[in-house]
Amino acid sequence: MANAPPSAPPSAGEIANDHTVDINQNSNKTTAVNSIDDIVECYLSASTGSLLFPILVCLAWIFDSHQTFINVFSDNPPPWHCTSSTCNVTTPCNLPSTSWSFSQHRKISTISDFSLECASPVLVALPASSFYAGCLVGGLSLATLADSRLGRKKTLVFSSLTMSLTAALTAFSPNLAVYAALRFACGFARANVGTSAFVLSSELVSRRHRKLVSILTFIFSTTGFVTLPLIAFLNRGNSWRLLYLYTSIPSLFYSIILHLIMKESPRWLLLKGKRKEAIKTLQQLSRLTETLSFPDFALTSSDKTESHDLFSAARILWEKRWALRRLGTVMIVSFGIGMMYYGMPLNLSNLNASLYISVALNAATELLSEFVVFFLANVVSRRKSLVGLMVVSGGCSLACTAIGGWIAVVVELVAFFGVFTAISVHMIYSVELFPTCVRNSTLAVMRQALVLGGVVAPAMAVAGRKTKFLSFGVFGIVIIFCGLFAVFLPETRGRTISDTMEEEEHKMREGQSSS
Repeated sequence: MANAPPSAPPSAGEIANDHTVDINQNSNKTTAVNSIDDIVECYLSASTGSLLFPILVCLAWIFDSHQTFINVFSDNPPPWHCTSSTCNVTTPCNLPSTSWSFSQHRKISTISDFSLECASPVLVALPASSFYAGCLVGGLSLATLADSRLGRKKTLVFSSLTMSLTAALTAFSPNLAVYAALRFACGFARANVGTSAFVLSSELVSRRHRKLVSILTFIFSTTGFVTLPLIAFLNRGNSWRLLYLYTSIPSLFYSIILHLIMKESPRWLLLKGKRKEAIKTLQQLSRLTETLSFPDFALTSSDKTESHDLFSAARILWEKRWALRRLGTVMIVSFGIGMMYYGMPLNLSNLNASLYISVALNAATELLSEFVVFFLANVVSRRKSLVGLMVVSGGCSLACTAIGGWIAVVVELVAFFGVFTAISVHMIYSVELFPTCVRNSTLAVMRQALVLGGVVAPAMAVAGRKTKFLSFGVFGIVIIFCGLFAVFLPETRGRTISDTMEEEEHKMREGQSSS
């Protein structure tokens, strides 16, 4: 960050006697540094209980994880057995219907419920792929809402509520077509849940708590991943439809509570010129009852930044070629991570181990990953660690094509540990790469690149039931190739985040002059 100009604003501790925010709109100064961040830090740094609202926001990731991985259990092939002495094959396909039978009732899985046991891999993977396709379309369609018109809170509430309703309706699907359509709708709604929650939680705390909240986000995501196999295990032997109801109803109540008590991001409010509302929110989040005065501070921004148009953030990115190149690189890296991350849980049934135990172990691996990121986030290079994690994860996935048994399960856990740690680093990295005015939009696009990999992953996982290379091998090659693109991103460790494009460009020039 550049040095403050000679006429710097007063310190955080200075309190105005008239209790008003004095923002000098006639000043010709720019807000390259110490702009909105000054106001937010002065209030939030005085807070001792400001983690309550961020933690409430982070809870959204539990329900996000439930809907993301629910197909692992609802669409799992059910066990079957022979009823005839002439039945000695590994698949019931092409056998007379009287020579085999499912070991449990048909309602236990969508595969048996919709008679998909002998369908093509593309058709079997259609519901899971539809969900990720919905995430992709929804993310691209709604990516700029939180940055422009609706704001962080309303986008999160709308997305969470709609995701919950469509997930509940999925339990009443009469056939595969309706099931896949509702999974698409659920994915469309879910697209911005995680992104809005991540950005809102990080913008509700001071700088010293930002890393903690970022890690808490992933811990709650892991909590959702851990509790899903528990819910599925308790529901074993019952209809897959109940699994959707058990995961959607709590999410519905959570969305209502969020709407009633959650605060909007003060950073977003200040960027949109809603100063009174922003200061009121900051006072509610902090222990200060007086309003700080910034008499020499100029809150200036370009018309593009202040625009309330739906696609204002997209226009800003388009006009800044460096931002487009940076975003393109982030998307390539995200695609490789997404294919591996979303494909591995769907691929667990190919390891001939207990699905409940395998998913629970993967979830535990996520938790271990979060502790590693928490303690190392401030000391390791973002760029080098991201590349290294993706290469190691890809190498372990390739190794799974040549081994079997519990050794394969262990190697798969290492691969999943690597890819999830890469996601955590990548999310933190992306927050630091883009300024506040476009951060939610760029994170949304980044996540859509992640789920684009998820669109492809289910079909590869189903194909891997016959040839392991089509799942583990492809996942490994893709993540290694995409990971190499991260070397083109600038290092951000130790930098403060920017609020405007001009501020980020100022830091880029400083970095070039010092190198």
